Amino acid sequence: MRTGKLHCRADVCRFVVLLFTVTLFLASAQAGNIKTIASTIPANGDVNPYGVAVVPTTAGSLTRGNILVSNFNNSANLQGTGTTIVQISPSGTVSLSAQINANSLPGPCPGGIGLTTALIALKTGWVVVGSLPTTDGTSATAQAGCLLVLDSKGNVVETFYGSLINGPWDMTAADRGNKVALFVTNVLNGTLAGGGNVVNQGTVLRLNLTIAKGSMPNLQSMTIVGSGFSERTDPAALVIGPTGVGLGRNDDQADEDEGGRTLYVADSLNNRIAAISNALARNSSAGTGTTVSKGGSLNDPLGLTVAPNGNIVTVNGNDGFAVETTPSGHQIAKVLLDSTGTPPGAGALFGLAVVSGQGLYFVDDVSNTLNLFR
Repeated sequence: MRTGKLHCRADVCRFVVLLFTVTLFLASAQAGNIKTIASTIPANGDVNPYGVAVVPTTAGSLTRGNILVSNFNNSANLQGTGTTIVQISPSGTVSLSAQINANSLPGPCPGGIGLTTALIALKTGWVVVGSLPTTDGTSATAQAGCLLVLDSKGNVVETFYGSLINGPWDMTAADRGNKVALFVTNVLNGTLAGGGNVVNQGTVLRLNLTIAKGSMPNLQSMTIVGSGFSERTDPAALVIGPTGVGLGRNDDQADEDEGGRTLYVADSLNNRIAAISNALARNSSAGTGTTVSKGGSLNDPLGLTVAPNGNIVTVNGNDGFAVETTPSGHQIAKVLLDSTGTPPGAGALFGLAVVSGQGLYFVDDVSNTLNLFR
């Protein structure tokens, strides 16, 4: 075979290089292979699985490679009342990781317990989960909630709360062991007063933690890095606002010590993926960020994660599709993960996580299961 130099205009060459170097995470998975791993319903009957997190370290009752799932509803299917986290192995073994009692918390959590998609397992064995509680499953009784810090045996050891934490909805982390930056979306800023109308007050909050060996996480600072996101209450979803967050990989400026990584945000009501630059180091809000991609196959993007290839994977709240988008904004693949209900797939998808060599783990809120697309 003859080889030689590629001769083309610079803009054409860039396109050819892009064409041959972009790896499709979704499309490279085995076509249409979706496996149900296990039910997410624990003994107390909690339903509506939201958060998904991969355990990075074996510690206490946590096993590396297992998946944690938080439940948002109780057995009566009331939103904002779920109190459990289950641990599921890739082979489908299920155990109760935590059952949280609002009456025995070590610190304040305004309104009590209703576990959201904001779920992270840290390298040091700690688990952080968000609470956006209600008393009757409606937005009329929703309160600010908090972030709950659990040890590796499922015990709540501290809470993070205050005016900047108001309806923590989803979360990601830059985890360097003894230093952690949590990024949390908040969806209750002015939302209840809006009475179902859209208000542009949703925020993205960074919490900087230090974790000394043998000690609990210590909250050093909280900084609003994103603001002005659209949000509103919703009878079916309780609340809609900025949801999934994920830190970019292989940025041109991705020196973590200099804070160069980009934070991607699922701006659900505006059908867009937003980017907040310099997320680890910025000391002020980037507003609603810059638009990476909008419309197209995006249809109420909720859960968001960043695949090993650096592409952004989101799941739609309105139609059951997962969509893969490049950091430059090209939507390059979509896969139907759920077609149940009316309209098909609506309200089924939320939390997700990518595991290298395995595929895309996602929860199905309709069937109350953890599933694997590979």
